Amino acid sequence: MGQPTGDFRQDGLRARTGEVFPGDLMLTVGGADGSEATACPDGWRPEPRRSRAQAQAGPAPGPNLAVGPLALGTGPADLPLLDREADIAELLGQLAEGRSVRLVGQAGSGRSALLAAVADAADGIAPDGVVRLSGHRRSADDLLQDLFAATHHAPGVRPDRRELAERLSEVGAVVVIDDVELDEAELDRLLGAAPDCAFLVSVPPDGPPLQLGSRLRDHLVAGLSRGACLNLVIRLAGRQLDESERSWAVDLWFESEGLPLRFVQAAALLRQRDVAVDALVAAQEDRRSVFGMVKEVDEPADPAVLEGELRRSVPLPTVAESAAPALRLAEGLGEPAREVLRLALALGGECPTAAHLPALIDVGQGEGALQELVDAGLAVSIGGHHRLAAGVLESLAPHWETGEVGYGAAEHFSWWVGHSSVGTEQIAAEAEVILGALLADRTAGRPEAVLRLARAAAPALALSLRWGAWERSLQLGLEAARTLGASGEEAWFHQELGALALCRGTSQRASAELDAAVALRAALGEPRGGAAARRMVELLRATLDVPAGDEDTELAPVGRRPVIRAIAQAPFRFRTAPKTGRDTRRTVLAASAAVLAVGVLGTAIGLSLAGPDPQSGNRTRPGTSVDDPLPSGLDFGSSGSPTPSPSPTPETSESASDTPSAAPSPSASRTSRKPTPGKSGTTTPPVTPTQGATPPTSGPPTPSSSPTPTPTPTSASPTGSSSPPPP
Repeated sequence: MGQPTGDFRQDGLRARTGEVFPGDLMLTVGGADGSEATACPDGWRPEPRRSRAQAQAGPAPGPNLAVGPLALGTGPADLPLLDREADIAELLGQLAEGRSVRLVGQAGSGRSALLAAVADAADGIAPDGVVRLSGHRRSADDLLQDLFAATHHAPGVRPDRRELAERLSEVGAVVVIDDVELDEAELDRLLGAAPDCAFLVSVPPDGPPLQLGSRLRDHLVAGLSRGACLNLVIRLAGRQLDESERSWAVDLWFESEGLPLRFVQAAALLRQRDVAVDALVAAQEDRRSVFGMVKEVDEPADPAVLEGELRRSVPLPTVAESAAPALRLAEGLGEPAREVLRLALALGGECPTAAHLPALIDVGQGEGALQELVDAGLAVSIGGHHRLAAGVLESLAPHWETGEVGYGAAEHFSWWVGHSSVGTEQIAAEAEVILGALLADRTAGRPEAVLRLARAAAPALALSLRWGAWERSLQLGLEAARTLGASGEEAWFHQELGALALCRGTSQRASAELDAAVALRAALGEPRGGAAARRMVELLRATLDVPAGDEDTELAPVGRRPVIRAIAQAPFRFRTAPKTGRDTRRTVLAASAAVLAVGVLGTAIGLSLAGPDPQSGNRTRPGTSVDDPLPSGLDFGSSGSPTPSPSPTPETSESASDTPSAAPSPSASRTSRKPTPGKSGTTTPPVTPTQGATPPTSGPPTPSSSPTPTPTPTSASPTGSSSPPPP
């Protein structure tokens, strides 16, 4: 990765703009008012294609194209593993059976080295080969996106969870992920998204234990045997050990429980001791040849014997110094390596790639300096870049003053991420370093530098699809804007966070961030600046029909109607549900009653329109059939005619009328009681007797040949039977 050329501030600079396609949305990054998510037009989104050749090829040790360019110095002298044959065979057997394994162990136990060795040997296990990823500072969504990008050709596409599950369900590969920082629930989601893949992951030493029923199996990476540790020291030191050095190495093996990293550092201490011995030998020769000997001293004729005597004069490190050798190793580094180490301390343990070192610390041979750190056991290569080994940052931070070494990092990366010659893959590889520069400036109390770098890096990280780093940079930039009181910048970061939440599918978060952006723009008198945020709010509410303040729900893909919402909007009478036998009978009875009620209603309307019979003053009382017995409380007198009641009680009607109604009254229909089936199967509403009514003096009326059922009472008119009751 070459460094861009040109003037530091002007040549080749441009605003980082572009489009990515998350789910069914199209995210336009770097607009005049900020990023904006819209519904993706038809035909604009690239169609993902499987790239089986890339997955089968099995890249060299290190990150693949989805992560970034390969960094130099993957291990000290790139030696083969020692005493790990049984572990490799066991892991290969479990992966061949389709099982997923989690490597656990102490810091410095060699989990990453074992992971790389198994990946090299697992090429022929799965049909899609081996996919290598880095889990350093990556969320589950980031890892799923990296897996999708490693197995599909889809530039700028970030599928939603549903499409991602469909795409990854067709992938059958061995997925190797180093330094995973996820909890068990996120790991299970990662494994569930690619059911035909076998996963081999390494986790930090403080990772939680697995729960019962987990799909993962733990494999403990223990320390090396004593013979393997001694052999490792001999190989890295480049010579055989004398008796004192051998005893010292054995004591270190007991103290460290055989951790390989400790013996890599021990070999570096021996090499530094050899440098001191060589300096003594050279000084001895110079004193004899240049200045001469003032006094004759008996010296061994054999130079090897003389070197041995001088070596014994240089003491070996104590066991305590060997247990925490970072400070002593750092003092023995060359000047370029020391400068790189100081820069890494300032950036929170992250080492920039070699191309940035000349601009940051004026180190021209960055590759050699990084390799020296790796050989000394002070740095490791992971995820496309270098970072300090476990425990080095904590050991050196109290003793090494970083000063202003990281002061210009934010300015440099602000220029670099916007340069036209820098690709998104390069930006993705430097994402951890950019975050380290942001955190370093925040710790040093430089919010202006944080704001400038976050504003420049956020669009670049969004386009590189490193959305975990994008979110973190936006949060740091928003914090800096609040510290500085920059309301305009604060509104911009709120809008970016709202667009990110909208693309991720978190409705409540998106609504809150976008509403905050609109409010800040309005307070600043920039309503046009908040137009994009308002459009996204309208898109959010129109798509999901979620009013502000609702609980956080998963966003449905834009352009597809959610099935559950469509069912919820259907009228109740059109929904279907399983019916029991009792419910079916009730439904049949209700339907029959409804049919009879329609007939009763028609009859009542016809009788009302026909008016009373001129030959007889008797009228059919609505709500009763001639076949039904008359209700109690009505007095027919000697003539058999019922005495009309002046008005119905409030229990049966809200309106009073002394004349028959030609149509059912709306008020009466709203307040009428529930009909009950009568003896003849006719639905007969209850009638409340009035105060003027007296009990009947005769029996029930004789049934007529054509009963006239009527609906619920619709008027307060008195009614009577069509014929007087028999004596």
